[in-house]
Amino acid sequence: MQGLVFWAIYPILWLISILPFRIFYMVSDLIFVLVYHLIGYRRKTVKENLRLVFPKMPEAEIKRIEKKFYRHMCDMFLEMIKSISISEKELKKRFVFTNLEYLRKLENMNKSIIVMCGHYASYEWMNALQLYNLKFHAFGIYKRIRNKHFDRLAKKIRGRYNGTLISTYNATEKIRYNEENGIKGYYAMIADQSPKINRAKHWIHFMGIRVPVFEGSDRLARKLDMNVVYLQVKKKNRGYYEATMVPVTEDAQKDPEHYITESFIKLLEEQIRKKPEYYLWTHKRWKHRNEPIPKNAEIIN
Repeated sequence: MQGLVFWAIYPILWLISILPFRIFYMVSDLIFVLVYHLIGYRRKTVKENLRLVFPKMPEAEIKRIEKKFYRHMCDMFLEMIKSISISEKELKKRFVFTNLEYLRKLENMNKSIIVMCGHYASYEWMNALQLYNLKFHAFGIYKRIRNKHFDRLAKKIRGRYNGTLISTYNATEKIRYNEENGIKGYYAMIADQSPKINRAKHWIHFMGIRVPVFEGSDRLARKLDMNVVYLQVKKKNRGYYEATMVPVTEDAQKDPEHYITESFIKLLEEQIRKKPEYYLWTHKRWKHRNEPIPKNAEIIN
């Protein structure tokens, strides 16, 4: 059954991926009408989230951000499909890294690098990093897709430029193995996910609301002495992004506990407040805000 679903959908995805960009974004406009106006996909969640984190914002402004967000979300979804066939030249033109020299400096320290990402702007074309002759291998930590055929496709897309996907199920084990065997790498991690409430051991204020937070990047960096950067992506124009690797720490083992997590949250909040339309508001990041904090949990701030 999984195979039938995949082979019914994949040809459509491939055809979309090879469209010229002008027509490609016309398709995105049509999807926006379908998703926003006709289906109303998670509009209640989006509106609730915006009102929650911007309680003093006028309703007209909430509406403006909501619409701009949905347009961006549709673009981002289509750009993920575009990854199937986009050329190296086009990818480097559309996803530009501003400070590769800083990454080369970090590589010379001979320590692996955790790249902390949020659900902001887009990280779909981050695999362009592998096109710049950096010394370290690029790994992306991802949640495995249930359909094994789509999961294989995701790995194939990420592997086009020699990148490797690692499932969240065995990420820690794989990273430790690499470190023990001298394999240095960039590890891209989505760090603003919402933990399951029964695994919520740490809580933090995010956009003014206390929520549980994952501390995996923080713990790994300190335990394995890894450098940490924040992937700050700015959407410059439709289909064009600028990525800057913002330093978080170059000496994780000397940093106070939770420093990395707190720094990441602050950097992400700064981007959201400046241009909120590029955050993934369909993401139920604040769903546990009213849950009682477990007695054995730690409040970071």
